Amino acid sequence: MNDISKVTARHLLRLEAVKLSPKAPFTWASGWKSPIYCDNRVTLSDPEARTYIKEALAETIRTHFPEVTAISGVATGAIAQGALVADVMELPFSYIRSKAKDHGMGNQIEGRILPTDKVVVVEDLVSTGGSSLKAVEALRDFGCEVLGMVAIYTHGLQKAEEAFVEAGVTLQTLSCYDAVIEEAVESHYISHDDLEMLREWRKDPANWGK
Repeated sequence: MNDISKVTARHLLRLEAVKLSPKAPFTWASGWKSPIYCDNRVTLSDPEARTYIKEALAETIRTHFPEVTAISGVATGAIAQGALVADVMELPFSYIRSKAKDHGMGNQIEGRILPTDKVVVVEDLVSTGGSSLKAVEALRDFGCEVLGMVAIYTHGLQKAEEAFVEAGVTLQTLSCYDAVIEEAVESHYISHDDLEMLREWRKDPANWGK
């Protein structure tokens, strides 16, 4: 694990943005049972984590997508994160709704953006990848070139990895499931006995716990 991955994981666990509970699993909106729950919006409330994450995301974009001309965040979780990154990089910012409004201008993309822009999408969390890639599709339909996506964290699910490959989207994340559980063991947040259960979940998350 690289330093950014480990430090980000440490922030997420410290703030309980990521919670691990293998013996009393959470239920996701999809109905899946999961030993992990993630709410990265919590990091916005902590100045140390907020600063670290926005600067790490900006540096990731500079390294992997140097041609970027605009930043877009995925609503709603990544609106603030995307705006912070755009501010650091002194670039235009927009955000993408899950669907177009049914009133007013009927916008799905909010903010000023040009079809000629080369966009990097900011996401807070990538789980199955569905909502993240819908945002990419909206930008492409508008005419933008999407260089790729950056996110704070990913569960690293096979379903998401396959979806990003199929969509032709490069994903760069600050941290991931492996880094979080490794840090959780080192900090005694969880025991070594829980480790295998956590690894089993990711192999078949749709059927885990049934």
